[in-house]
Amino acid sequence: MAELVDGYLIPFAWILAKILVFVVVVLVGMAYLTYAERKIISAMQMRIGPNVVGPFGLLQPFADAVKLMTKETVVPTGASTIVFFLAPMITFSLAMIAWAVIPVASGWVISDLNVGVLYLFAVSSMGVYGIVMAGWASNSRYAFLGAMRSASQMVSYEVSMGFVMICVLMTAGTLNLTQIVEAQRGMWFVLPHFPMFIIFFISVLAETNRHPFDLPEAESELVAGFMTEYSSMSFALFFLGEYANMIMMSGMISILFLGGWLPPFGIHIFGHESGLLWFALKVCFCLFVFIWVRATFPRYRYDQLMRLGWKVFLPFSLVWLVLTAGFLVYTGRVH
Repeated sequence: MAELVDGYLIPFAWILAKILVFVVVVLVGMAYLTYAERKIISAMQMRIGPNVVGPFGLLQPFADAVKLMTKETVVPTGASTIVFFLAPMITFSLAMIAWAVIPVASGWVISDLNVGVLYLFAVSSMGVYGIVMAGWASNSRYAFLGAMRSASQMVSYEVSMGFVMICVLMTAGTLNLTQIVEAQRGMWFVLPHFPMFIIFFISVLAETNRHPFDLPEAESELVAGFMTEYSSMSFALFFLGEYANMIMMSGMISILFLGGWLPPFGIHIFGHESGLLWFALKVCFCLFVFIWVRATFPRYRYDQLMRLGWKVFLPFSLVWLVLTAGFLVYTGRVH
């Protein structure tokens, strides 16, 4: 029995505890990201924003959650019920399980996979399935058109994202996310790969269906796109999945380009054990830019969106990949 406890139960309980901590932190982060977005955009548009529920409106996310949980779930008459309810669950679940390989500080990771980048890329590319299922199962033209837009949009921008990630992986010489961060101790990858950082960030906006690339749910054309027929908690799961993806992609940008938990210029302002705080600050900065872009730019037309992905980002990232490979071979870092 002692062997069983020492060999299995204690490590299993430790893994469960880590998962619980990650899930709770991400869920609270999603709730207050909605609050932050409304406050930041209202400030940029000279409005007040949420300020009634709780001090400074801080309890507004919980009021929204209670409202969504107590509303009736309406299912369209011609909908495929099982697929209709599976779609938001898949979208939300994929957004959460991606956090399994994200190192938030040195040693703070649920599963330190040697192929963590491939895991992240696989999970993020599966997100389109939930959206396509929702569009098809809703039996609505608006929802179906939104789902088709999302599928083509995500596939288009994943290609350039893949080339950008390969540039970073060749520079770091590893697929392990922790080792990628450690490879940036001398210099963050945002400096040598700054054009790729810009392309990656814009591609992430398109990948997460965020403004100005929120064409799958363009309210002026498609009401709410693939979410048109959803209500109550099924709508909330889509909503939470989008914000969880925003936080996860911000973490990914921080790890690949901004040195993860490493302080800038090696300056430990908050002490040597402040990796988690630095990672959180970088994620918050990326999320602020997400919101800033939404408050600033008009929505693209769909042909402009596809042209940007296929005729600008794809050739440029491919050329940069060749240049990176040539430089690494020339300097003797790759044989």
